[in-house]
Amino acid sequence: MLSINEIKRRLPKEFIDELYEVYTPVTVDKILTGMTDDRYTTLRVNTLKYDIYSLMNVFKEKNIKFERVPWFKDALIVKNAKEKDIQKLDIYEKGCIYFQSLSSMVPPLVLNSKPGESVLDMTAAPGSKTTELAMLMENKGEILANELDKIRCERLKFNVQTQGAGIVKVINQRGEKLGDEYENKFDKVLLDTPCSGEGRFIATSPQTYRGWSVKTVNTLTKLQKKLLMSGYKALKTGGELVYSTCTINRDENEFIVDWALKNLNIKLLNIELEIKDSIKGNTEGIDKNIEKTIKILPSKVMEGFFVAKFRKI
Repeated sequence: MLSINEIKRRLPKEFIDELYEVYTPVTVDKILTGMTDDRYTTLRVNTLKYDIYSLMNVFKEKNIKFERVPWFKDALIVKNAKEKDIQKLDIYEKGCIYFQSLSSMVPPLVLNSKPGESVLDMTAAPGSKTTELAMLMENKGEILANELDKIRCERLKFNVQTQGAGIVKVINQRGEKLGDEYENKFDKVLLDTPCSGEGRFIATSPQTYRGWSVKTVNTLTKLQKKLLMSGYKALKTGGELVYSTCTINRDENEFIVDWALKNLNIKLLNIELEIKDSIKGNTEGIDKNIEKTIKILPSKVMEGFFVAKFRKI
């Protein structure tokens, strides 16, 4: 394992400097330690086709060691096998399981969509959260899954089909325009927005952080505000929207939420999930309600993530 000092030397200096501006030294050390090495393989069972007990029995027969996830009964942490090993099993080919980071599983759980509701997934590819939503909704209702990139859109369609998510309709449009086209249409909106991806940094893998820059962060915040405005427009009054990122800076997270509270007719809701490696949103200098948001710190089992839940009023 790399030392903290070695991690600091490898990751972008501006990123490290900002960590120390926002977090305590103890928390910074925890974040950097969580960026030292590859994470465990994590997955969820697709309950539209299979069940967790059958999956655990298969893994026991194959001597695949795993742990249950306390806050999601249908998810497992695999301790002694990689994705490529599990992909050889027929349950993978049949769409009975889906590889997904644990942090990525959180936003659909927080959105808590019910069977029969209408849901907009604004930036949906490759379909991890889309198919999880369909599963949680028991394939009852409707999900409009949007993806701008045409190649990623095809991947989204493939995963939706493989997972048997029959309530999903895939479209290929600009997310910023959806609010005007589908005004006041949806009960729930999921905006897992494009972001700078700091929560996925691995110090031993330069490709995970090579494209990061302060300029990129600033450019993304403009897009994030446009997408959030669009999602707000598409939401029915009384409907709920989850905003999430896989990054850990304040610009793309707390500051976006603060902007939304000042410019949109919405309020923040509490997030009920109890996740071990999470902290409250940083409210220094901004709306104190932002402590209702959560930030998941990177670790051996979790990517860094931010989640906020709103209601349109």
